Amino acid sequence: MELLGTIVGLIYLWLEYKASIYLWIAGIVMPAIYLFVYYEAGLYADFGINVYYLLVAVYGWIVWSSGKSKDNQELPITLMPRSYWLPLLAVFAFVFAGIAWLLITQTDSTVPWADSFTTALSIVGMWMLARKYLQQWWVWIVVDVVSAMLYVYKELYFTAALYLLYAIIAIFGYLKWKKLMI
Repeated sequence: MELLGTIVGLIYLWLEYKASIYLWIAGIVMPAIYLFVYYEAGLYADFGINVYYLLVAVYGWIVWSSGKSKDNQELPITLMPRSYWLPLLAVFAFVFAGIAWLLITQTDSTVPWADSFTTALSIVGMWMLARKYLQQWWVWIVVDVVSAMLYVYKELYFTAALYLLYAIIAIFGYLKWKKLMI
């Protein structure tokens, strides 16, 4: 299952890099696979975030397909308004603390802080992606690097390799999206 999730994840990443609306289809399939992988590995926050990913994939599809301009252009890539940063930081902090508390008090998680960190930051990143904000790539670079280290620790080597590749491609994705903005 992990290998299949990795393959679908590569397809997802390629479609995201291309800013293709079809990334949302892979965005439904990949979390469905990883629900099983993360549950078995005891990564409960990552398990939970995949339910969120499924829902955001539907939301992203709707936003990207209905966000067309009058001349039928796709939803444009934009910079996130500065006024959003503080509220998103607050959402991140609240979700991070809440998930950490749940994992520490209600589960046998061996990595509650790292699992909570990547999960909370991913929630913010997915929302930014669904809105097609350029800065979402910076969020993903952090999530991907920390996740890769976490997955090595949990001996999910294919997934760790996928997330290292994600981090590298996220740098190129940022540069490509920046060009597409102009």
